[in-house]
Amino acid sequence: MAFSNSRPLLFSAVRGLSASPASYLVRRSWQQRLPKFCSASTLAQAEPEGAQLSAANISIEKTAAPKEKLPPSKLVFGHTFTDHMVQIPWNATDGWLTPKILPYQNLSLDPATCVFHYAFECFEGMKAYKDSKGSVRLFRPDKNMDRMNRTAARICLPTFDHEAFIKIIAELVKLDSDWIPSERGYSLYIRPTLIGTQASLGVGPPQSALLYVIMSPVGPYYPTGFKAVKLEATDYAIRAWPKGVGDRKLGANYAPAILPQQMAASRGYQQNLWLFGDEGYITEVGTMNMFLVFKQPDGKLELVTAPLDGTILEGVTRDSILGLARERFDKDKWVISERKATIREVADHATAGTLVEAFGSGTAAVVSPIKEISWRDQPISVPLQPGKETGPVAEQMAKWIAEIQYGEVEHPWSVLLE
Repeated sequence: MAFSNSRPLLFSAVRGLSASPASYLVRRSWQQRLPKFCSASTLAQAEPEGAQLSAANISIEKTAAPKEKLPPSKLVFGHTFTDHMVQIPWNATDGWLTPKILPYQNLSLDPATCVFHYAFECFEGMKAYKDSKGSVRLFRPDKNMDRMNRTAARICLPTFDHEAFIKIIAELVKLDSDWIPSERGYSLYIRPTLIGTQASLGVGPPQSALLYVIMSPVGPYYPTGFKAVKLEATDYAIRAWPKGVGDRKLGANYAPAILPQQMAASRGYQQNLWLFGDEGYITEVGTMNMFLVFKQPDGKLELVTAPLDGTILEGVTRDSILGLARERFDKDKWVISERKATIREVADHATAGTLVEAFGSGTAAVVSPIKEISWRDQPISVPLQPGKETGPVAEQMAKWIAEIQYGEVEHPWSVLLE
């Protein structure tokens, strides 16, 4: 593969959204007769009501009973949680209330709480890492906060100042930093969550909400090295559709995908490759973004991923892979494409011997190599490197991103916590 060794460029931060209660924004949009499909980012530019989220007045209560920590080798993703959590209430009258760092604890919610009945819930997934000096780093937290704001606005939950929320998360991470394993490949998974808390069976914008954060130490996704997976191309169920909410990180997007995944597993496949439309457009793989590598007739290599058309999540890892590819790949030998690709195109490339590689991307695994795709009961074989469970691009991207995450290469994506 032809990779360039050019030095990393500085990447500009994604523009944040103003802190505005979404319930007010939606009412205002109706009053102003905005277009029917007004974007969430447009809505989030309206004037805020109540207090904005602030990191200046954090209340911290340390636990009196620290938990026993498991050895890193015993960690299971999302099963072990740190000693503390963040809770920040919001209501339509007062805005954001005092952020609190508390001992990890259960939530007490009325059975009529709207999150249970109408799915007023969104979340993010991000990680903290320890570098070789023991310092703690976050990876591109601005991207996660920007996406969470846009998701919240879409479902009438309050938005927030994302720089303030990053500071609050940083305080939580620093307090529980001894939960981050020092071994390479380990990290602290951070789950910011926002729920509607109004106790009412009426359908409407919630007048109260809770923003909270919990954290879980996690090990490497592939503890013994890459393990390429087999996919089942799925068109009998649709994960997302244009002008829907498949591009938002809503809990409601995940439960409907479990049954098709179980059905694929019963036939020997680890995940679904989600197709859309009669054309069989490739969207996502499981809960990850999808990448393909084709060899073009002129000999150039093309890295392909689906465009941001509303049918895929705007993945932070996806964006990182595209940014690194455009910066570091040899421009005379590579084409980087955000375009629609069909399962037929993949099959035709496989037949012609010009399908080079396929992999998924996401926070948990960074990259997940693919070795086979079943389409209409016929296998499409995806090449791997000799003696390895990965293709060269997935392997290179995993290395480059890990170097940034663990501070081995200085880069603006890696945020050092002071």
